[in-house]
Amino acid sequence: MDYTEYNRQAWDHQVKVGNRWTVPVTKEIIAAARDGDWDVLLTPQKPVPKSWFPKLRGLKVLGLASGGGQQAPIFAAAGAHVTVIDNSPRQLEQDQIVASREGLSITSILGDMRDLSQFSQESFDLVFNPCSVSFISEVRPVFEQSYRVLRTGGRLMCGFTNPVRFIFDEEKLEREEFSVRHTLPYKDTTHLNSEELEKIRMDQEPFMFSHSLEDLIAGQLKAGFTIMDMFEDMADDDPLAKFLPIYFATLAEKPVPNHTPPTKPS
Repeated sequence: MDYTEYNRQAWDHQVKVGNRWTVPVTKEIIAAARDGDWDVLLTPQKPVPKSWFPKLRGLKVLGLASGGGQQAPIFAAAGAHVTVIDNSPRQLEQDQIVASREGLSITSILGDMRDLSQFSQESFDLVFNPCSVSFISEVRPVFEQSYRVLRTGGRLMCGFTNPVRFIFDEEKLEREEFSVRHTLPYKDTTHLNSEELEKIRMDQEPFMFSHSLEDLIAGQLKAGFTIMDMFEDMADDDPLAKFLPIYFATLAEKPVPNHTPPTKPS
């Protein structure tokens, strides 16, 4: 089964309960971004290096599954032309709350990050995808679609959860008991028992999925990207953080095609 509709409703609920990824940025953050002082996150703590970005003013940016009133308004305040596609109407509303409050222009589109068919080829200079592929069951279409809508030389920035995070028994992990339980790739929908699945539904939490490093890294390469850089990140509220980075992010570029010089006539 595809759980897109369920996760849509779950993320709408996350807005209601104030999940940290749904809380709009403040007026002060927007004012600073207008003055050229800004940071954005792909992962929970470490800001994306400024060296990853071209100049934002005039840049066409696609926020991929990045609704929530955080990255998109910052990009817009810094002068970019911003479009956001997200599966959650309430997450998109958070962007528009900031846009209305601050006089920003953000185009919000309800949709699946795996399907960018409504955008023409080479529509964007930057695709920005904060940690969200853990909420879809297959990730390679994200890279393939991103490659198609990026112009040559355009950049893809993605945040990911380290797959090893999913091997542990979650209930025991909360008690700092490190019990390996799950094989990878992991899916809530196939790896949990009926009682655990019912608790997720009752709590209106989104279903989660892991992806292999092969899919996360080689998936970008096979889509045509060149990976330019990466960084790892921690999460203070995760029991595993004292042992290893839980998150990582990659910078990829749609390369200029190899130019083959014309053959001289014999």
